[in-house]
Amino acid sequence: MPTFEPKGNTRALVLATLAFTVSFYAWSMMGPLGPDLQELMDLSELQLAMLIAVPVLMGSLMRIPLGILTDRIGGRRVFTGLLAFTLIPLAALALLHDSFPAVILFGFVLGFAGASFAVGVPFVSKWYPRSRQGMALGLYGIGMGGTVLGGLTAPRIADRWGLTAPFVVAMVLVGAMAIVFWLLARDAPVEPPARTGGMLAPLRIFRERPAAWAPTFYYFLAFGGFVAMFAYLPKLLTGTYDLDKPDAAARAAGFALVAVIARPVGGWLADKLGADTILRVSFAATALCAVLLAPFYDEMVPLTILCLTLAGAFGLGTGAVFKLVAHDFPEAVGAVTGVVGAAGGLGGFFPPLVMAW
Repeated sequence: MPTFEPKGNTRALVLATLAFTVSFYAWSMMGPLGPDLQELMDLSELQLAMLIAVPVLMGSLMRIPLGILTDRIGGRRVFTGLLAFTLIPLAALALLHDSFPAVILFGFVLGFAGASFAVGVPFVSKWYPRSRQGMALGLYGIGMGGTVLGGLTAPRIADRWGLTAPFVVAMVLVGAMAIVFWLLARDAPVEPPARTGGMLAPLRIFRERPAAWAPTFYYFLAFGGFVAMFAYLPKLLTGTYDLDKPDAAARAAGFALVAVIARPVGGWLADKLGADTILRVSFAATALCAVLLAPFYDEMVPLTILCLTLAGAFGLGTGAVFKLVAHDFPEAVGAVTGVVGAAGGLGGFFPPLVMAW
């Protein structure tokens, strides 16, 4: 096979971003629908927090094997298979959303959709040269906007047509995207990594190159913080300010939108200024906002300003992290992305439980 020189592929980037968006739409619905589900099943605050956090946990854990698998067999097959599989928990939740054990079980399985990020990063990065990977992966990260769409539409759909309807709408979107991705997406013509050892052999890079743990920790903070705040914000707003559920979900969607817009900006700035510089700015702003939120969370104007600033800081950080991954570990993007993505998801699992307590 002749040497492949990546120069960029707009179609691959657009398809991966759309697939990621649809996957995150399905994956993130439990947060916006949380107040409705709590009312329907008469859940405690801790039960609601578990319901929201469980898909985050599964989405985190599955990023590791799916990232490795993408390195081995290509993003086209893995992404299509993941989208098709996601239809199963969506169908089950459409039918059984009035049973807490069933919602926990199928919410856990729905978490697979959250692993989609670890599939798209190696799929996209192989099409782009190192000098443009930050921007390309930042644009791919706009797929986080699926959480915005979920926050804006799922509660309104549920209010108008019942709690079955949002899951049916997600099934239609996911099914259509699976077909489109299979028909139109193509993997970059590069040689897959040599298969030495078992399925988890690529993870030895974390032992051989300890620097791989750095982006893992960064993403734990940046993306974990984003997921936790977005998932719990609707409950905070309804409980503290007595907002109605669609209003609270729309405000949470605004938080997510700022983070989505900031993500490609973070990737672009990382290409220009270096990922380290952008991450320092992101974490300094995050720490300052967190300190100020503690005494002012029950005042709407400071809460709004601080949350939107926090969202921008999270977006810049998440955009910069994967510039490091694609640039520093090109031979194992899938494996490193899987572990980094898992850390980010786990970073979003614990805070909602702590906030509920």
